Amino acid sequence: MKPKATKPAVRDDLRALEGYHSPQLDVEVRLNTNEAPVGPPPEFAEAVAAELAGVAWHRYPDRSAHALRQDIAALHGTAPERIFVANGSNEVLQTLCLAYAGAGRVVATFEPTYAMYGQIARSTQCAVAEGERSADGSVSLGELERVVERYRPSIVFLCSPNNPTGTPERAEVLERALEIAPSLVVVDEAYGQFADWSAIDMCDDAGGPANLVITRTFSKTWAMAGARLGYAVVPAGMVAEFDKVVLPYHLDAVKQVAGRVALRFAAQMEQRVAAIVSERLRIEQSLSGRGLDVWPSQANFVLFRTTPCGRTGDEVWQALVERSVLVRNCSSWPRLADCLRVTIGTPQDNDRFLDALSDALPDALPDALPDSVMDAPSASIS
Repeated sequence: MKPKATKPAVRDDLRALEGYHSPQLDVEVRLNTNEAPVGPPPEFAEAVAAELAGVAWHRYPDRSAHALRQDIAALHGTAPERIFVANGSNEVLQTLCLAYAGAGRVVATFEPTYAMYGQIARSTQCAVAEGERSADGSVSLGELERVVERYRPSIVFLCSPNNPTGTPERAEVLERALEIAPSLVVVDEAYGQFADWSAIDMCDDAGGPANLVITRTFSKTWAMAGARLGYAVVPAGMVAEFDKVVLPYHLDAVKQVAGRVALRFAAQMEQRVAAIVSERLRIEQSLSGRGLDVWPSQANFVLFRTTPCGRTGDEVWQALVERSVLVRNCSSWPRLADCLRVTIGTPQDNDRFLDALSDALPDALPDALPDSVMDAPSASIS
């Protein structure tokens, strides 16, 4: 007699969770996932291929990724012992939750913000305390103090610039968080190179705040989303604690090579960032000129609300898709009713988006940009 098959039951605390998803539709212009508009220069691929020719594929990769950590440390003027590398900054966040939070502990977020903070925290059995951001997307000192005092979180997550609003964290908020947080303050700088200031400025060879962790990714400014490579600048001694929870040989040889090669092209990266920032200004002013509510951004995307023009976010999103332009629909997210987020693309992609938006909002105010912006030559994104 065959035994009766029983469907395995997922963990009780995971039953109500959903996975993190971004729509992947077949469109001509994809501006929904904050990727770089173009890839690294051709010389990058050639250099990676040359380096990979020397990889001993039958051997495990360097478990500590020492050479890559050394190069990243040099970029930031700190010590390799204070660099942790992983499969995207999401794995860095997961490792932090496993090592410093977990069951019986609390992490704090300030909403709306990057959804993966709460997702990763809950999947690692942390409780999540959700503070509120101000209308402009910033965290107020009062709200920071309220959340920390009430919940005593093991990790405080601050996103700077914040996703999806593009708002940079104010230095005084970070300084206050470092003063009052009972344990770690994690500043996610996935978009940090687009912003006016960085928490990395607080770190140097001599050290820095003993409870400050800054995460970065190669996905955005380095144009390497396909590689899934991220890292963190951490206090001395923390990497050894990560070794207790991270999988052995978790960072493969290809990622280690690609990361090291990418750092040779820092000048091209900075040019690409400058071009994206220039296009971001053009998009922001165009959206404002159409009568939409726009959050000033210091990232590679812009968040805007459609209702001032009489159409819901869902309606505008669908109208854009029908014109083969995909942006991120944030309308169903808490606190972001009728909001859409557009990634800054190439000048040509951005023109397609603005043209499609004009069709989607026929009754909007005419687009009236200042001459100083309209007359400026388009920056080259390459």
